Amino acid sequence: MLRFAVFASGEGTNLQAIMDAVKEGVIQAQLALVFSDRHNARALKRAEAAGIKTLCLERKDYATPQSYDRHIIIYLKEEKIDFIVLAGYMRILTPFFVKEYHQNILNIHPSLLPAFKGTQAIKDTFTYGCKAAGVTVHFADEKMDHGPIILQEAFKVSEKDTLESLEERIHQIEHKLYPKAVSLFVEGRLKIRGRKVHILEKSAGKGPSAVESAVSQCKDGRDIPNNP
Repeated sequence: MLRFAVFASGEGTNLQAIMDAVKEGVIQAQLALVFSDRHNARALKRAEAAGIKTLCLERKDYATPQSYDRHIIIYLKEEKIDFIVLAGYMRILTPFFVKEYHQNILNIHPSLLPAFKGTQAIKDTFTYGCKAAGVTVHFADEKMDHGPIILQEAFKVSEKDTLESLEERIHQIEHKLYPKAVSLFVEGRLKIRGRKVHILEKSAGKGPSAVESAVSQCKDGRDIPNNP
């Protein structure tokens, strides 16, 4: 069974949705670690209450972003983490970190990328007067909110919507869409071809999944091809 870590900086509501999906068997992988860059993150308390191992390292204790990420990776390797799920992690990963987990980092963003990147996506969507809003799950790369898109879901913005109601609607979609994307990844059903992610039909075979093969290649230091 694949082992994964969730990175979170805040309340951890997406973390909770993922923990619930693991418990219910929707995600057939082991959530082995929850990491945060903030000691007061509610996400850590959620993980501890569920009996999941936690780790917190603060950026201020390190000289450079790369030294910070190097130390995190040491812990990830010790825990034999195969892939990473970013769930409200408010820090940009260094190219060094992304390279270590090439195509094995998922992220969620509360807008229809490439629109409204950054930390104020919901507010930007609302104040811009958009007629539609939504959620994007994508692979993380060296750039902010940029990697290949796995899933998106959109909905119409009502004239009666407030910023608060829009946030609530987006969070409801996040909690449904993210576990689905993680499950697709674990099942090896995501194939990256350039900027596009193709969702493969579920295999009836019992051999190693595509993601297990990809993780193995990554650990062996080999690149994972984007094309078949």
